[in-house]
Amino acid sequence: MIRMKWGMIGGGKGAFIGGAHRIAAKIANRYELLGGVFDVDFKKAKEFAQEEDLDLNRVYPDIDSFINGEISRPADERIQVVSIVTPNFLHFEHAKKLLDNNFHVICEKPVTLTSAEALELEALVQEKQLVFCLTHTYTGYPMVREMKSRISAGAIGEIQRVEAQYLQGWINPIIHGGDAKLAVWRLDPKVSGISSCMGDIGVHAFNMIEYTTGLETQAVLAVLSNLKPDNPLDLDGNVMLRFKENLTGMVMASQIATGEENNLQISIYGTKGAFHWEQENPNELKMFHEGGPYEVIKPGYDYLSSFAQESHVLPPGHPEGIYEAFGNLYKGAAKAINGEKMVAGQFPGISDGVRGMRFIESVVQSNKDGNIWIAL
Repeated sequence: MIRMKWGMIGGGKGAFIGGAHRIAAKIANRYELLGGVFDVDFKKAKEFAQEEDLDLNRVYPDIDSFINGEISRPADERIQVVSIVTPNFLHFEHAKKLLDNNFHVICEKPVTLTSAEALELEALVQEKQLVFCLTHTYTGYPMVREMKSRISAGAIGEIQRVEAQYLQGWINPIIHGGDAKLAVWRLDPKVSGISSCMGDIGVHAFNMIEYTTGLETQAVLAVLSNLKPDNPLDLDGNVMLRFKENLTGMVMASQIATGEENNLQISIYGTKGAFHWEQENPNELKMFHEGGPYEVIKPGYDYLSSFAQESHVLPPGHPEGIYEAFGNLYKGAAKAINGEKMVAGQFPGISDGVRGMRFIESVVQSNKDGNIWIAL
């Protein structure tokens, strides 16, 4: 198999998310890491490259050097696709430069700091006819994909209610620890953008709702909390969603839910049944039936949709987790770059990034304006 020539911006030594991307790429088995801009400290970047046994001639001090170095190579040697795993405020700058120079892009979320920037990238992706994958990782889980397939096929009838929650508690000791919070970039608006909780995890819950149901949110009403007057960004919140007449939903998210680790859950209720899925127990999808017992759907079986089956590689009873889900996004991006046959929903794209930024901005505006409905 000929593997994609792959590069990274960010994600060097000690970076959790960089390591997750590299594991995902290995699981996808479609990529070969050749170089990148791995650290703002060039010495550390080269140390990382040596540990990874990379050619030091393809380790660059900044993105401009990376682009110039790669496009100067013969077309069949240069890096084709680049993952952006930097803090939020750098996503737009890096993505725009890469797209302008005809690199395919895999990017962490949120895609940019504003919806205007996201729309600019969307236009550029369409103009250049390039692949842009946004790593809303949870869409890669087989049981999430099974839920999406069954909802599309009408398994639970007409949707009547949707809700998703994403609860974490990791910021609690930081915000109660004095000056330590200043070192957390997610609490710095210049780096993370206009929202902490909703921008980091609430947008995942929002994306999961739209991904699995196919619904588009029309408006939001938000109540957010910064907990303390000196916290510049939201740490907790509840958001009502309006989809269409007589159909509403809810996103609940928190970074100060004491004791919670990574509690993402989604429930979708229809006229004939319902689905419930939990990220901390990802290999079980509960399906509820009107007037009958509920069933537990698990990966690896022939009764699953083809989409779910191709998203799981191990036999039944061999659980897969976040890295495998991440790997499914990388597989989908590789298929798109190669022009292979695709199934809808194999990876979130730039349009999902635009939707996410509109969600974040509308939520913050709703809260600011006195908890009123704001259109997306």
